[in-house]
Amino acid sequence: MSDEAITPFQISIPDADLADLKERLQRTRLPDQLPDTGWGYGTDTAWLKTLLTYWRDELDWREQEAQLNRFDQFVTHIDGVDLHFIHQRSPHPDAMPLLLTHGWPGSIVEFRHLIDALTHPEQHGGSAADAFHVIAPSLPGFAFSGKPTQPGYNPERMAHMLAALMQRLGYERYGAQGGDWGGIINRILAARYPQRLIGLHSNFVLASAPRDPDILAATPAADTERREARQAYMANEVAYQQIQGTKPQTLGVGLNDSPAGLAAWIGEKFHGWSDLEGDDPDSKFSRDDLLTNISVYWFTQSITSSARIYYENRAVPLTEPLGFVSVPTAGAIFPKEIYLTPRLWAEQSYNIVRWTDMPSGGHFAAMEEPQLLLADIRAFFAEVD
Repeated sequence: MSDEAITPFQISIPDADLADLKERLQRTRLPDQLPDTGWGYGTDTAWLKTLLTYWRDELDWREQEAQLNRFDQFVTHIDGVDLHFIHQRSPHPDAMPLLLTHGWPGSIVEFRHLIDALTHPEQHGGSAADAFHVIAPSLPGFAFSGKPTQPGYNPERMAHMLAALMQRLGYERYGAQGGDWGGIINRILAARYPQRLIGLHSNFVLASAPRDPDILAATPAADTERREARQAYMANEVAYQQIQGTKPQTLGVGLNDSPAGLAAWIGEKFHGWSDLEGDDPDSKFSRDDLLTNISVYWFTQSITSSARIYYENRAVPLTEPLGFVSVPTAGAIFPKEIYLTPRLWAEQSYNIVRWTDMPSGGHFAAMEEPQLLLADIRAFFAEVD
């Protein structure tokens, strides 16, 4: 394959890997748990046991694989890494190219309930004017993309890789949408390539506190209180950042070897960062969706290489300050997002033209509240097109 070749790709997990997973799940050795502690000490063992039993006995991986393979997928080589991506073109030739960028512990699986509605809007409550050509890459080190073999693949480097991908596909101007690391990477993309982006839509808007005391004083008290409440909640939720940002290799030994450990590690995030009914992840996520995402990490053995983004983000500084993002920007603000930024603060760092306070939802917006996210994407890009 030449350096710029684009090769068709389909997911095809060997039967031997499926058998190996089932065998490992059959030999799971779960820890004890203190009575009546639920999720207080970490992943609830009773919930996990039910999830693992479903994974072993009921999840039809071949069906999930077939659903993902409905989408047109490709691989191309960029900056030393094979980059996997979905490239689902709309039948409407004037559709806007839209880059969808996932985060951790997410994957392209997050977008599978959005892609059809984005590419075929007339079949999903929209019109031809709402059509997008969807480009959804697996980030370097994640899922079906290659694993970097050298240090340095921080979010800035990944942003340059995504810009190169879009250029290789022939898209001179396009929109970008993302959350978690996807929101961070797309912000850098917008800062470095403002002439290429039609608009930036983010469900993870981060900005530092403004230095101007007048702006701080003008910040609505309700916005400050919401931000502080989420910060207080997250104070007990950031241990993963510390270990993935300092010792991802050590963590990876356990998670790459144990499907139960992997499910507990990822499942805890879907519990802690989501807008659930009661305390039950099953109230918001189907087991098929949750386990398909976890299975992608398992079969591709990418939990360690994906976790390194936290290390690289700490270890490799930006080549230059981000500066103000002049690209028209929309914030879709879900109430249980892990960090909330007041709009007034965001306006000091982005050209905010749309700001939507969502009625429900959390960190995994594309999986939790796909209809809310879809409606906001359509409305924003109709405004800036």
